[in-house]
Amino acid sequence: MAGKKVLIVYAHQEPKSFNGSLKKVAVEELSKQGCTVTVSDLYTMNFEPRATRNDITGALSDPEVFRYGLETYEAYRKKALTSDILEEQRKVKEADLVIFQFPLYWFSVPAILKGWMDRVLCQGFAFDIPGFYDSGFLKGKLALLSLTTGGTAEMYTKAGANGDFRYFLWPLQHGTLHFCGFKVLAPQISFGLDVSSEEERKVMLASWAQRLKSIWKEEPIHCTPPWYFQK
Repeated sequence: MAGKKVLIVYAHQEPKSFNGSLKKVAVEELSKQGCTVTVSDLYTMNFEPRATRNDITGALSDPEVFRYGLETYEAYRKKALTSDILEEQRKVKEADLVIFQFPLYWFSVPAILKGWMDRVLCQGFAFDIPGFYDSGFLKGKLALLSLTTGGTAEMYTKAGANGDFRYFLWPLQHGTLHFCGFKVLAPQISFGLDVSSEEERKVMLASWAQRLKSIWKEEPIHCTPPWYFQK
């Protein structure tokens, strides 16, 4: 949709990977629609994943006992966060849709993406207490997880070896994105890359491209426990 802004937070080391192809498809399709697409390529950026006191440029509120959440909250209010955090927050603030593109690591995101979430989505910017879930500061924005797995779709069912895929989505979609106020779209999961043929991979890419054509018409999921645990 012309005029919309999209941020893709991309976490894969290899541009020629399937994740790289999914990212490329998203950039091309959304750009065709007239969207402005920005990519945060975390590995290329050498993004710092560690949440440390180096994230605060000014004086600490409590120099005796360091509490990261409190210090970044105060630093955000004082505009005393490091420039890399502020730049990512600017991208999020401008975006109508944020797509997270990554391979599933241990039922979660790669460390570099977890670090992005830890450092960028700080209190004061993304949420406050009160001011979370439906009242989170990023309300009105859409978020979508596009991820790949080594295991097959059958492995990520209730009867499968890994359990229902919705289980690992709970902390990511609900505990992080919805907590910050995002309206969460259904995930795009490309299953079984370790055993997929070239033709099957082409089908997955085509499916992603097709979905993106009508992404702005999609309704967010009901980000409540029943969606994850009672399906």
